[in-house]
Amino acid sequence: MAYSRMECKKGNERAIEMYIKNIFNNFRKYSFLLKQLVSRDFKVKYKRSVLGVVWSLLYPVLMMCVMAVVFSNVFRFSMPGVNYLVYLMTGLTFFNYYSEASNSAMSAVVANFSLLNKIYIPKYIFPLSKCLFVGINFLLTLIPLYGVIILTGSGETKCHITWLHLLLPYSYLCLLIFTIGVGFILSTISVFLRDMFYIYGIVITIMTYFTPIMYDISMLAPWIQNVLKLNPLYHYITFARTIILYGEMPSVTRFLICGGSALIVFVIGIVVFKKNQDKFIYYM
Repeated sequence: MAYSRMECKKGNERAIEMYIKNIFNNFRKYSFLLKQLVSRDFKVKYKRSVLGVVWSLLYPVLMMCVMAVVFSNVFRFSMPGVNYLVYLMTGLTFFNYYSEASNSAMSAVVANFSLLNKIYIPKYIFPLSKCLFVGINFLLTLIPLYGVIILTGSGETKCHITWLHLLLPYSYLCLLIFTIGVGFILSTISVFLRDMFYIYGIVITIMTYFTPIMYDISMLAPWIQNVLKLNPLYHYITFARTIILYGEMPSVTRFLICGGSALIVFVIGIVVFKKNQDKFIYYM
């Protein structure tokens, strides 16, 4: 009995490994299609927009200004020795990517049912293309982020760009992998449960307050801090803030938590999507 269970476990591990290899092989095979989907989304989003891509630069800045005014003056949030604008902008940049990408990925399969009925396309291409498309906007938002880093702060609150910033792509990559995994899960659930579109809107609202975007968790009770640290977004944002705000190297533990949480969610997303993708046709 123990031997058969071990064999079954090894068989499942091999199946997952083969599926992941399949994804990367298909990624190369359908790379042109992926580029076309990303290009289509980009054109549709900014079609008939006067400012176009400039909105990707303006939106995070405008949001930062509103939130900075509200939380600095209305709620009297203060963080001595820290550039609050950079603190806020870093959190917004990461969270806005996750929010937009996961929302877009959730509806990706449902929105392309008509195309899936006509020709064979790997279904995971659709949520993946959404995460990559929003990733382009994410890279654009780094421009205003660095503008805020360079132009704001003085004395001990002044942030300096050092060689440690070369480590920031690690946190971006972890965020991307994590979001793709979540996108696979959400896009699968939304096929069977259309209410998910409304439920997830509430979840995102809750996550906005359970992710330390505009506040420092040190002001909260220890048990609440432990709860918030279960949120992977907290670790990706903290990784970036450690480098940007404090000019320090993130701990090895932080590296492992960021990479580990991203890979775990990614693998879970792949498994959930793989096990259910053949049933999608019955819900089209």
